[in-house]
Amino acid sequence: MKEKIITYLEEKGKSSVDDLAVSLDMAGAKKFPHLIKAISSLESKGKLRFEQDGTISLRKKIKKEEQVTVQGVFRANKAGFGFVTVDEAEEDLFVGRGDVGHAIDGDTVEVVIKKVPNRLKGTAAEARVVSILERSIKTVVGRFILDDDKPKYAGYIKSKNQKISQKIYIKKQPILLDGTEIIKVAIDKYPSRHHDYFVAHLLDIVGHEGDAGIDVLEVFESMDIVSAFPEDVMAEANQVPDKPSEKDYQGRLDLREELTFTIDGADAKDLDDAVHIKRLDNGHFELGVHIADVSYYVKEGSALNREALARGTSVYVTDRVVPMLPERLSNGICSLNPNLDRLTQSAIMEIDRQGKVVRYQIRPSVIKTVFRMTYDNVNKMLAGDQELMETYQPILASVRYMASLHHILEKMREKRGALNFDTSEAKILVNDKGVPQDIILRQRGLAERMIESFMLAANECVAEHFARKNLPFIYRIHEEPKAEKLQKFIDYAGVFGVKIRGTATKITQEALQDFMVTIKNQPGAEVLSMMLLRSMQQARYSEHNHGHYGLAADYYTHFTSPIRRYPDLLVHRLIREYDQVTAEKQEHFSQLIPEIAKETSSLERRAIDAERTVEAMKKAEYMEAFVGQEFEGVVASVVKFGMFIELPNTIEGLIHITNLPEYYHFNERTLSLQGEKTGKVFRIGQPIRVKLIKADKETGDIDFEYLPSDFDVIEKNSSSKTSKKRGSRRSSDKSSKKAKGQLSAFSSKDKPKGKKPFYKKVAKKGGQHGKGSGKGRRAK
Repeated sequence: MKEKIITYLEEKGKSSVDDLAVSLDMAGAKKFPHLIKAISSLESKGKLRFEQDGTISLRKKIKKEEQVTVQGVFRANKAGFGFVTVDEAEEDLFVGRGDVGHAIDGDTVEVVIKKVPNRLKGTAAEARVVSILERSIKTVVGRFILDDDKPKYAGYIKSKNQKISQKIYIKKQPILLDGTEIIKVAIDKYPSRHHDYFVAHLLDIVGHEGDAGIDVLEVFESMDIVSAFPEDVMAEANQVPDKPSEKDYQGRLDLREELTFTIDGADAKDLDDAVHIKRLDNGHFELGVHIADVSYYVKEGSALNREALARGTSVYVTDRVVPMLPERLSNGICSLNPNLDRLTQSAIMEIDRQGKVVRYQIRPSVIKTVFRMTYDNVNKMLAGDQELMETYQPILASVRYMASLHHILEKMREKRGALNFDTSEAKILVNDKGVPQDIILRQRGLAERMIESFMLAANECVAEHFARKNLPFIYRIHEEPKAEKLQKFIDYAGVFGVKIRGTATKITQEALQDFMVTIKNQPGAEVLSMMLLRSMQQARYSEHNHGHYGLAADYYTHFTSPIRRYPDLLVHRLIREYDQVTAEKQEHFSQLIPEIAKETSSLERRAIDAERTVEAMKKAEYMEAFVGQEFEGVVASVVKFGMFIELPNTIEGLIHITNLPEYYHFNERTLSLQGEKTGKVFRIGQPIRVKLIKADKETGDIDFEYLPSDFDVIEKNSSSKTSKKRGSRRSSDKSSKKAKGQLSAFSSKDKPKGKKPFYKKVAKKGGQHGKGSGKGRRAK
């Protein structure tokens, strides 16, 4: 049979499985499975491959001397294909489903370049995995399932990681498992051409199905995000004193008489930044940004430092945080609690009326904050709340100066080209058992924005200081967007009738600012803004200063959150060490920083993945109570297998193309779907009515069904292009007006009992290319 298949493909080049079955007389219920088994065997041996269109063909033998191989990190897609990142600055290599070669997400692999990219056609380079150099997944967490199919094993676990489709069989051990356990295992054997499953042995029982909070713990454990600190780390933390001594003040700038205070969220416990502000005689402002001096307690070479670097960042999810440092430090001596002496690193800047820093000093210091302010109270003070203004009279003038300086800094950043993405962010409210009760949009007022402005100013000031000294340093960089991604966005904006000045290879931030002003308050504006954000490169850490494109800043670093991010802690250490610069120190840090930048960038991505996974899981869990109910949303994205719909509370779900009432054609250029018979069109940003048909907490998947409504847009044929555009625009305008007036996801009679409605209309949380500059969980 295998020889017949090979002979047939040698003659035909490629074939669908159905055509092959007919040609080889292997169609029918009895014969067809034998054909599939033979095809599978040939594929596993590398003799044939599946093409992207579903056909099969023989692999071409390439002479060894003609093969071009490169190494990179493989990123899997749950559909079976993947991409290999060779260099952050270059486009990823596409790896087809038949070329993955048993690589798993995160593996370091060697690949053969099969096809070079075609810039004119917009096609990516293609590659085939030829060897796996290092496995990324060494431990896995999942629910244990009893199974008798393979008697030599106790059973198997199915990983929560949707990019791992194979079963993970567990070796038998003395401990008896009953199938309710969530377990952690170590991988002994990986899938290969000989077997399509993992083999592992038991490491630990994480918990049991039904335990409170086990779902989030399972996600953390599966990503090696561990809450508990090692004993030697806790021993060091316990040796840290409760308060500074007089010896600790030596060599520090004493700022305890300054009117300094913190402004944070009401539930914040680790207060790592404080501010003071003055109006100088020359009309300038003096802004002091004071950050907890964590590096004074976390020394290089210590167990605390080793663990902080291994974690890279604190991880924040719905109802808990996995901290980078033990609470004794983060919530104790390093937290800038009111009326207590605290050691800090301070950036004190004199800023003129145009927002330019004309003088500064960066010094170790000691401060004593007078108040622990919340964003809510400061916003109320700025809005004129008399009671709060009287309560906090000593800092009332400071708060007003802060608002004035913020507007100056904001205007300065806007003038130089900083991009301000207005995106919504959900806040999931859970009960004491971790069960979601409500989903609302985070509020972001003037107080939040002005603290962000001050943190940005400090980060830029510190980065420029070290860049001009030409010392080894760690920067937070955000490179220019890649031309290919930007061109796709420009093309799509054109479909909306919005022209963008410039080209993909030469476009200014000012042109993108004009675009965002043009679409403001228009139908689909938020979706278009998100599409622009997705066309940007991902910010990362680097030993080289490439500036920050989103902020239009020539110099940028992370200085303001050393309790929560290791790069900030390192910056503080560099400030201290470079007080006396030596050749030995420069050599030491020039060797150390590149690896730290690479590692912390990777750990930041892991934290983001964990946060997104938990958020998707909790959103799906919340929506389980609403299956069968109808909603109004907007089309957030369109793909060839369907479209994703976003509800007003940021819940997003899929309408699969098979759940549409007719065959729909996907237009990649316009990112739209059009019905073959009716001409009905679905585009990004278009209002739509849907019915919830599935919400799966385990996978985080939410599925909708399309419902006909007045929102629908019909384009009968291409001959009446002008009338179609006009009709489409009228329909969209009408729909968007209706949508704006109906943010409610439910009618009153549909609201489930015992649950609050999730369509509260509250202010959106935005930000300049991110969620804050050190004040929020994730930084710019």
